Amino acid sequence: MTGFVIPPPAVPALAVAGSDQVFPLRRVFCVGRNYAAHAREMGSDPNREPPFFFTKPADAVVPASGVLPYPPATRELHHEVELVVALKGGGKDIAADAAMDLVWGYGVGLDLTRRDLQAVAKKDGRPWDMAKGFDASAPCSPLVPAERVGHPREARIWLEVNGQARQKGNLDEMIWPVADVIAALSRLVALAPGDLIFTGTPAGVDALQPGDKVRGGVDGVTTFELEIGGA
Repeated sequence: MTGFVIPPPAVPALAVAGSDQVFPLRRVFCVGRNYAAHAREMGSDPNREPPFFFTKPADAVVPASGVLPYPPATRELHHEVELVVALKGGGKDIAADAAMDLVWGYGVGLDLTRRDLQAVAKKDGRPWDMAKGFDASAPCSPLVPAERVGHPREARIWLEVNGQARQKGNLDEMIWPVADVIAALSRLVALAPGDLIFTGTPAGVDALQPGDKVRGGVDGVTTFELEIGGA
């Protein structure tokens, strides 16, 4: 067997709450407009759209703690708080009633978006990659095993900026619950252990500024707290 011509990159991973072990990351999928109120605030009709997905690089996932750098090339960095699902199994064409058996655990993360870049990409019919998949664009809490928190279906999801409520909703407001998301995604790609799924955000997305202090969570799962660094 031939060797690598350069040292192989490190495997991206997330901390596991209460453990010195980590969860290795394979791919990161995100569901667009999975809460009706957010779909409406973004100008869409949630009653007519099937689920759609986009991706982020696995190494865009960073701890949702400490100081997070404000990204370059934007003046409109938006927060989107989301329940994050970590998979221990995978496959193709997974039935919704079997999907939850594939879930290892949960976290809470931010789908950070360079909204101004996204608006230009949409207008010009171009890909969103640089609006969604930039460095440190997916901060996430440590993961909590499902055996510890169950499979949350009705729980408050929330985000505060500088102590003021920005986003609030309930997981039961998802247009496509977690099992349906996994099933739909498995009809497009073969899922595998190590995949993460950001499951969508409730209404209230807005801009973040350098120095903002951000707290978020899903009741009964976990919380996070971080600060936005200088531009």
